[in-house]
Amino acid sequence: MCLALVALQAHPRYELLIAANRDEFHARVAEPAQWWAEGILAGRDTVGGGTWFGVTRSGRWSLITNYREGVPRDPAAPSRGGLVTLALRDEASPLECAARLGVDAGRYHGFNLLIGAMVDRARSPSEAETPSRPLGNAAAYVSNRASGAVALGSGIHGLSNHLLETPWPKLLRAKARLAAALSENADPVEGAFALLADRERAPPSSLPSTGVAEAWERLLSSAFIVHPDYGTRCSTVFTIDVDRVARFVERSFDKGGELQGEVVYRFEVARSR
Repeated sequence: MCLALVALQAHPRYELLIAANRDEFHARVAEPAQWWAEGILAGRDTVGGGTWFGVTRSGRWSLITNYREGVPRDPAAPSRGGLVTLALRDEASPLECAARLGVDAGRYHGFNLLIGAMVDRARSPSEAETPSRPLGNAAAYVSNRASGAVALGSGIHGLSNHLLETPWPKLLRAKARLAAALSENADPVEGAFALLADRERAPPSSLPSTGVAEAWERLLSSAFIVHPDYGTRCSTVFTIDVDRVARFVERSFDKGGELQGEVVYRFEVARSR
């Protein structure tokens, strides 16, 4: 992913809402989201074998963004997408998992990793016959360009190609639009897709300096990127509602930014034992 917004317990209907764009070179082959034999719902990077965003039936989720720094690539470095699958297969808490994966993170190119898992609230004796309502998502963040793993609290969190909450123009704009969508009475899912489709670029005076050419910096400043070589390949919105129903919607785009397909998956999040 290159833009990811995570709303934890920020809406009366949804315990979790994730809106994310995957930006990548169009020549890098990938498969659309589907259930893997390992029990992971995700797209698959056929080059590296991993994924950029995945979920499981237990409500565990993970996503990764590259850290943009304009340095030469090491051909021997492992694929960062493998970190997502490692996080999804782990049964430890998100914070513990993030801390563990951060220990060996120096082998990878720069990355930001988010990990989350459903947490059931305890029930009182009077609620013994009442199905438990999810407390929400325990979530954590780790980067090999920062120190240590960090737990995330309730609210809207934003991530692009720098550290968590780095106030790049497109991230600030996207967070504001998601907050507005969550505050409205209508279902926020289409509002989330609308902000992911935003092609407005930041003015030159507000561009960050990340080691790439200024023309590329400007191109990459929009939430949705269109370029013949590199751009937004897919937009994904994932939600878990208070009834434990999960919905995963992925829309794929061609190099001209035109919609090429959509996959939708719904499932009930399994209860913790």
